[in-house]
Amino acid sequence: MLTETSWLIPVYPLIGALLTIPWSPGLIRRTGPRPAGYINIITTLMALTHGLLAFQALWSRQSSPQFFFVPWLQAADFNLTVPLEVSATTLGAVVLITGLNLLAQIYAVGYLEMDWGWGRFFAFMAFFEAGMNALVLCNSLFFAYMLLEILTLGTYLLVGFWYNQSLVVTGARDAFLTKRIGDLILLMAVLAIYPFTHTWDFRELAAWAQTAEVDPTWIGLIGIGLVAGPMSKCAQFPLHLWLDEAMEGPLPSTILRNAVVVATGAWILVKLEPVLALSPMTLTTLIAVGAITSLGATLIAAAQVDIKRVLSYLSSAYMGLVFVAVGAQQPEAALLLVLTYALAMAVLVMGAGSVIINVITQDLTQMGGLWQRRPITGMSVLVGIWGIVALPPLGGFWAMLKLVSGLWSDHQGLLVALVLVVNWIAAFSLARMFGLMFAGQPNQMTIRSPEPLWLMVVPMALMAGFTLHLPLVLDVVHLLPNWATMNTDLALALTGVSAAGFGIGALLYVGRQVENPAHIVPAGLRNLLAFDFYTPRLYKGTVVLGVALLSRFTDWLDRYLVDGLVNFVGLASLVSGETLKYNNTGRFQFYVLTISICVAVISVVMSWQYLPGIFTAAFSAF
Repeated sequence: MLTETSWLIPVYPLIGALLTIPWSPGLIRRTGPRPAGYINIITTLMALTHGLLAFQALWSRQSSPQFFFVPWLQAADFNLTVPLEVSATTLGAVVLITGLNLLAQIYAVGYLEMDWGWGRFFAFMAFFEAGMNALVLCNSLFFAYMLLEILTLGTYLLVGFWYNQSLVVTGARDAFLTKRIGDLILLMAVLAIYPFTHTWDFRELAAWAQTAEVDPTWIGLIGIGLVAGPMSKCAQFPLHLWLDEAMEGPLPSTILRNAVVVATGAWILVKLEPVLALSPMTLTTLIAVGAITSLGATLIAAAQVDIKRVLSYLSSAYMGLVFVAVGAQQPEAALLLVLTYALAMAVLVMGAGSVIINVITQDLTQMGGLWQRRPITGMSVLVGIWGIVALPPLGGFWAMLKLVSGLWSDHQGLLVALVLVVNWIAAFSLARMFGLMFAGQPNQMTIRSPEPLWLMVVPMALMAGFTLHLPLVLDVVHLLPNWATMNTDLALALTGVSAAGFGIGALLYVGRQVENPAHIVPAGLRNLLAFDFYTPRLYKGTVVLGVALLSRFTDWLDRYLVDGLVNFVGLASLVSGETLKYNNTGRFQFYVLTISICVAVISVVMSWQYLPGIFTAAFSAF
């Protein structure tokens, strides 16, 4: 019963969102907006409980995945149903989503304590949660696209929560429009693949891909179209700038967005991996996009002074590694990387929020000396850093090891080198961030900075505990490698580059062996990385300028050609009407003359085509 009713899990947060209606527009004023938050926490807890019980029931029986079909639309021969997959993987994803959202909502109670927009915020968070739960349970490409659209709307609403601030409005707009580019291309690919497969079911698509014989050009173009949507969702180059601007929204929503929402595109890629594997061009595109984004984003993160920007670019970098894993046909490594990344990134975002709320700045250069004042926050951030990079024995190490082992087995040494370099730079940038925040002497902004409310500290500490215990969970579900078959050389290489990155970062920013470590790097290179490789300026001089010129041209056409023609007809009618009114003299002879002239003109016009023949005959007779 628990597994067969798993489709109800997305309904719980939707009910919570609907129950916030009395508080959202202020119909109930005496209690304030707080009950809306508590109701959504309860409904999320119900969804988490249902997901845990269903996962335990399915795992204890070692049952195969179960599929359910909900009729949606039937017209002629077209039958559209919603297929649902209930398996250990999908229910595990549901538990991850609901668990993170529960802790994020409790965290929001403390973070948004003085905010009066509780009803809207918790309703949007519930909307987000429902969309993601439905996405992981849905087994249809077409309905997955629809759910991705719902998540795009949720991103817009949450990022633009404080709509009276200009940067918030700009961030919400840019996030929405950037995602629309990828979604539009994805929609064309979703519609284009149907004539070949006659299905959108992921299971049937995988079966079709095993025996498919299609034109390489067509399947290559369709595959690139299917990749475009996840590119925008996962903030991959060149559709990556929206994630940085989306940080202007409330930080509790950033916990969910940076941890799991950006991974929704990766989930679709993993489900579509058998289809994407039909085209070597598509796989090459995946690897190229992931490699450029992961390497570029980690370099940019290492040069940022805004703590939110460091975390946003690291999110793009790790999603880039997921793209590389899918492109290298390592879907299991991609899912394991998403799981370990989600927990660790949630801890890092919570730690950043607990610092920002009291320090009142996001500038790392204005922080320092927080270790003595923030021991719980410091330990939690340290656990998050440890869990996201490849340092044993936490989850990030095992995910990276699985990825590089698969790449090494496929003789892709260049990609192994890429993963090692990205991991080294990420370790350095995180050590730099930790050193600037917690090491050294207190600055003016951090001299009085105690731990925040327990409502923020407890969820953060729980997430750190989950990150620490993730290897035990992976061992229980048999996702850790066998010691006898583990590639020890690659394990040592991963550990070595992680330790080297941490060591250099700790030497420069924790031990403070150099007075100003930033000056070690040449100013030109430092500015290149700090300003995101000047990508915003490049976009402003190309895409934005092109759209502006096109808009001005169309405005000119509309103003002077379309409207000008209509205005000319109206003006001509007005002038002719004003002229004709002076012909109303009241004299019968004048009216007869006018009618005669008009009849003569009409006769000439109607017989114009016969006039040359008449004149020719007249001259001939003459």
